[in-house]
Amino acid sequence: MDIDRNAPVITRDEILITAPLGTIWNVQTNIPSWPTWQPEVDAASIDGPLAVGTVFHWQTSGLHITSTIQEIEPQRRIVWTGPAQGIEAVHVWTLTPDENGVRVHTEESWNGEPVRSQLATMQRVLDQSLKAWLENLKRTAEASTQR
Repeated sequence: MDIDRNAPVITRDEILITAPLGTIWNVQTNIPSWPTWQPEVDAASIDGPLAVGTVFHWQTSGLHITSTIQEIEPQRRIVWTGPAQGIEAVHVWTLTPDENGVRVHTEESWNGEPVRSQLATMQRVLDQSLKAWLENLKRTAEASTQR
């Protein structure tokens, strides 16, 4: 599965993390722990195992989001979708080891009337959100390997 390439708001970003792939994957996919390392996430829970079709719930910036895991390749890729107040989101995460660490690439698309009516604001919000998520993931994964 891929993001919605026709969506009016799309963000792509990546970061190099110098931590073991397994550590990065575990931090990223331990959904209930998101609030402990992501200041923007107020609450998070998951309704079952980390698997295709599993639903998880989270709150960020006043939005209550229900997401569904659409694709999972352990320690390589996870894709989820989720509606929130008229916004249809598709979020793709890809982890690729290289000689310097692990490249974490993320892409997310937003579509829906709230997005179309506030394009510039929504683009800025998503850009900032993914940048912060990547930086927090890097900080948390790298710190956990230095203990």
